[in-house]
Amino acid sequence: MSADVKKRLDRRSFISAAGAAVLAGPALAQETPIPSNGAVEIEEDISHAVRRNISSFRTLDWRPYFSNLNNGAILVDISSRALHYWPADGAGYRLYPSSVPLTSDLTKKGRTTIVRKVEGPTWRPTPSMKKRNPEWPDFVPAGPDNPLGTHALYLSWTYYRIHGTHDTRKIGRRSSNGCIGLYNEHIAELFAVAKVGTQVLLI
Repeated sequence: MSADVKKRLDRRSFISAAGAAVLAGPALAQETPIPSNGAVEIEEDISHAVRRNISSFRTLDWRPYFSNLNNGAILVDISSRALHYWPADGAGYRLYPSSVPLTSDLTKKGRTTIVRKVEGPTWRPTPSMKKRNPEWPDFVPAGPDNPLGTHALYLSWTYYRIHGTHDTRKIGRRSSNGCIGLYNEHIAELFAVAKVGTQVLLI
């Protein structure tokens, strides 16, 4: 075999192998478990969930869900992993991708309200979290390691919040122990416009 022929065959083999690796990349990425940051688990197989989320992530009208917009309204759709916000005057509608609870056991649905707003929240695991994860710290101060991100909207349900996250892998996934998470830039926007007393519905 001549040197030129051998060189062409080697080049073809390299290109074929590289192409196969590129095509296999997304499948491997979806099958590879995503490590937790120590605060929550994250679902591993997201291919079906992501397809469903993309097809469901769309603007909605508030009327099927609320009788009025007094104090504004927030709708969290667990299936599409989206948070919808309507201010009291109906103008300035916002739609954000969100993280949702990891399992149905951790998911609470129904009507509640925002009862408190905190910028730079601290975090303590709930008793049930500590039971499941005794190695978790008892307290995390505000900052880059805080699971609540930069802002938190506390709901009337004990232990439930809409909050930010420093771990952007969680958004669009089942990844929380009950709360609803947003990108930090999105929770900052929502924090600025949502009021104490804003009605909230999780479906």
